[in-house]
Amino acid sequence: MVRVDDGCHACPVALRCLIVDDNAGFLDAARELLEGQHVVVAGVATTGAEAVRRAGELRPDVALVDIDLGDEDGFEVARRLADPATGPVAPVILISTYAETDFADLVAQSPAVGFLSKADLSARAIDALLRGRDGASAPPGT
Repeated sequence: MVRVDDGCHACPVALRCLIVDDNAGFLDAARELLEGQHVVVAGVATTGAEAVRRAGELRPDVALVDIDLGDEDGFEVARRLADPATGPVAPVILISTYAETDFADLVAQSPAVGFLSKADLSARAIDALLRGRDGASAPPGT
């Protein structure tokens, strides 16, 4: 949940995400997990082109992008999603079955707000990374 200030008081609003992954089984499992934690999965995409198109249509609060999209590079997809020239900008969190240390330098050089192992994917972890995106470090363990 995120909080939106309507001028009178802060109201909880469900976080809307786009999941980009070429594994249909993971897409289903991630949707079930996140929706069970009150995250709205606004849509899914299996390719970079579809991700950019769906982000433009859905305007999610965050895009979860797999680093390994088969023949495509998730880092390049993250750059396209974060580029105002290609459409609406959505914060990107890179995800992978691999450990963060395997990609630490590439993640740091990317426009992504952070990285989550697929095993650690949760609403809380996403929220922690989004809260830390303005130059602050994400809390340990996220």
